[in-house]
Order: sequence, then C-alpha cells, then structure tokens
Amino acid sequence: MMSGKICALMIGREGSTGFPGKNTSLVLGRPLCSYPLMAAKASKYIDYFYVSTDSPEIMAIANQYGAYAIDRPPSLATKEALGEDVFRHGYQEIVRRLSIKGEHIELMILLFANAATVTGAMIDQGIEILRKDDSLDSAVSVSEYNMWSPLRARKIGPNGCLEPFVPFEIFGDPTTLNCDRDSQGSVLFADMGVSIVRPRCLDNLDTGMLPQKWMGRRIHPIPSWAGCDVDFEWQVPQVEFWLRKNGYNQK
Repeated sequence: MMSGKICALMIGREGSTGFPGKNTSLVLGRPLCSYPLMAAKASKYIDYFYVSTDSPEIMAIANQYGAYAIDRPPSLATKEALGEDVFRHGYQEIVRRLSIKGEHIELMILLFANAATVTGAMIDQGIEILRKDDSLDSAVSVSEYNMWSPLRARKIGPNGCLEPFVPFEIFGDPTTLNCDRDSQGSVLFADMGVSIVRPRCLDNLDTGMLPQKWMGRRIHPIPSWAGCDVDFEWQVPQVEFWLRKNGYNQK
C-alpha cells in the first residue's frame, strides 16, 4: 500500500465579534494568519497544505504559501460553529480529493488562523512523536499556565458573590491547599498552536476527550510556552513577544 500523506489544514473565518478582522490583523507587520502558514511551509514532512475559510483575504494570503482552498460552508462560518466540525468537514474534503489520486492520509496537522505560536520544528517534533508510538492519538502544543489553575477559578454564585468554579474537594483535602500558584504542579493548557492527529480522531470525533475532541484520548504534549490563539487585541503583544523570541522581527 502506498505510504500515507501528511496533510495540514488551517481554519479561519472572516467574521469575528471579539476582535474584528483578527485573522488578517498585522502582527509584527505580517497578517496574523501568515504565521501558521509559514510554520507549515517550514515543516520537512508536510505533503499537502489546505485552508478552509469563507474569507477571500485569508485565501489570498494562503495562496502565497501554496495552500489549496477549501470553501467553508456558511453553516460552518458562524460564531456558533464549532472548530471540531470545521476540521471534520475539511478533513473529509481532503480525503475525497486524495482518494481520486489513490492516496490516503497518514497524519493531519490542524492549525488555526489566529494561532501564531507555532513553528515548523514544533510540527515536525509532533510528527516524529506519533511515528514512534502507534498507540498515541495525537500530539499537541501545550503551555504552562499555573496562574490559571482550576483551583483559582471562580464563578458568580446565586448571592452575587464569588465562589469556587470547581469544588475544592476535587483537588483532595481542602486543608492541604494553598494560594501558591505552583501548588498543583504544572497546569498545562492545549494552546492551539498545533494539533497533529491521526485520521481515526476525525473519523470518530464523538469519542474524543472534551473540550477539543479532535485530539482523541491519548494525547502527547509538545512543550511550548506562552502559546495562545488570539481572540482579543490585548493578546497581540504577548504573541509578538513569543514570535521575537522565536526569530521573527518586525517586517
């Protein structure tokens, strides 16, 4: 059987309510969505690169990096549409296109247009991790944010005052807990920089672990730091700091 292809898929829509135009806003003088495109281009393993979008501007930028277009249906271009459904739609379209050529997929590289904290080296690291262990479903970039431990999370209770978002008993004996941000050990968040997943994760999406079901259940970390997908303008300086530390300069 012919060896499978490694395919990258970036998703990003035109509309955004929290940060209008975020996917094409300038970060260090480049459109935000150009950074995952550059990371995919820098990978030594990716065979095909696709972009699912309803935005002519995003697609025009993607064309500069040799990406193939996938038209994002209107039903998947709303603020209510889930990223997992957009990834599944794009994946199924890629499967259809490759089947015409008698090809199949080994791994999918899933990227967000608003997640710039990714490099080609990170993508390749994740691919190599999965190739060494067939039992793993995915490898994803993670950043340590101990200051956002679930222990510190709050919500507004019926009386209008703050109360624990998660009952303290979940963490063990409450008398052993304290305010030290590192008291729970490393608190890792999937930072949306990149998810490298096996096709079975997207074929069986409903069996995946919440909240990002496309990652499957056996998820290996790709260590990063300060990674995030940009949803608000105040995040841009953090992303620019990360990019400078990873070799990017103002264009």
